[in-house]
Amino acid sequence: MKKYLLPAATAILSATALLGLPAVSTQAASGSSLSVAVRDDSGMPVRDAVVMVYPAAGFSIGGSSFEGNGVMQQRNIQFDPGTLIVAQGTNVRFPNRDRVRHSVYSFSPAAKFEMKLYGRDETRSKNFPIVGTVALGCNIHDEMKGFIKVVDTSFAAKTDHNGRVQIGNLPGGFARVKVWHPLNRVRGGESSYSFSIGANDVTKKTVTLKLRK
Repeated sequence: MKKYLLPAATAILSATALLGLPAVSTQAASGSSLSVAVRDDSGMPVRDAVVMVYPAAGFSIGGSSFEGNGVMQQRNIQFDPGTLIVAQGTNVRFPNRDRVRHSVYSFSPAAKFEMKLYGRDETRSKNFPIVGTVALGCNIHDEMKGFIKVVDTSFAAKTDHNGRVQIGNLPGGFARVKVWHPLNRVRGGESSYSFSIGANDVTKKTVTLKLRK
């Protein structure tokens, strides 16, 4: 009896049909990347702008680990990092690494809270279930300013000192892209764009923000 070998793609489709499983999306596994350069209106790079990507092909929400691992520490009388990205529903820790006490607070619609005075090597924590921007301050040190960006996409990252960021493992196709910066002169500090992302490729884009002085 003569045997025939099925191509790999045909075999996968046959198996999913037999088992009653949904078909595998080849687009979602494309491994595309989006490289974004953020500039101000004078052409200078914008550091620590948060770029969020929402692919039309679908994306996961929450449960993601971003740079900073959900820790906003106080060090050298400042928030470190200055801007922290977390997934919606994340518990953020606020360890005090200074020799002085701090009292962290926010009046932002996304999170209104106050942490009573606590000292060196003590930690407080707060859950952030609402998507948005949380501006932080310290009741003791007025010069301390920080931000927590609570996002509802697993594709988000901050620009580096060159104003650039690259986000990978994206599906190809159209995507909505948001760029946030605390000095961006638009409502909520957030600008929106629509980009087409090439399959299995790096798509490069440049956006310009008008920043407050």
